[in-house]
Amino acid sequence: MSRRRTELVALARLDVHEVLRSRWPVAVVLLYSALAALLVFAALRESNVLGFTGTGRVLLSFAHGLLLLLPLLALSATGQTLNRAREEGALELLFGHPVSPGGYYAAVTLVRYGLLLVPLAAILLALPAITWATLGDPIPWAYLGRALAIGAALLWAFTGLGMALSAYVTSQARAAILVLLVWAGAVALVDFALIAVMLQWRLHAGTAFFLAALNPVQCARMALISGQDPELATFGPVGFFLAQRFGAGGLFALGIGWPVVAGTLAWLAGRARFRRGDLV
Repeated sequence: MSRRRTELVALARLDVHEVLRSRWPVAVVLLYSALAALLVFAALRESNVLGFTGTGRVLLSFAHGLLLLLPLLALSATGQTLNRAREEGALELLFGHPVSPGGYYAAVTLVRYGLLLVPLAAILLALPAITWATLGDPIPWAYLGRALAIGAALLWAFTGLGMALSAYVTSQARAAILVLLVWAGAVALVDFALIAVMLQWRLHAGTAFFLAALNPVQCARMALISGQDPELATFGPVGFFLAQRFGAGGLFALGIGWPVVAGTLAWLAGRARFRRGDLV
């Protein structure tokens, strides 16, 4: 095993112990489980959403609930990591040993990302099994894989952004405020701002799509909806434009590709800042 890999494994193991002491994994599992249990109960009702019942309804509702939950969890898990360690003196103690800032940054990122992704994958696999046992519905493997891939990409986008915030913002209090502002902007305020711009200037459908696609949450939302509604009827004229121009496959590729690219760019910017900044 190379020196760099050995360093990464040792630092990741150290961060895993710190995360386990904080009981953060328990909170993540409870949040996922509570959302899943609520939607399984809803699926047992007679009503339907967009014509879907049973397992289809559970996965559809759960995936859209994750669009709101995953960015907040990723930002909360990473946005105060580096600045907290700096304020507590942990970085000064750690870098008194022969470890590199880049290795520590990568190890923390992998641990926090894995902490969020592994429970998500477990819940997504458990949900169809539960509904199959209770409702007798077949397991929609294709949509399950689609939802997991989109969720993983969205998690990476906001993990990278959270690590960048943690590297650039030295105060925990300011980082906490920025985490909430970024989350609110990603899941709600961008929608309202885009609607206001469209009403004011009557934008072309292609321009509206480009502005919406800059937000990773919107990309993920369009990719999820296109998996169940290829015509994107819920988007109105913009949906018709997207369905004709890109199709379900193109929107799925965009829903995976852009969040991964955005998260990677943010992660690299945070890594560069952390390596050249004042670590103690």
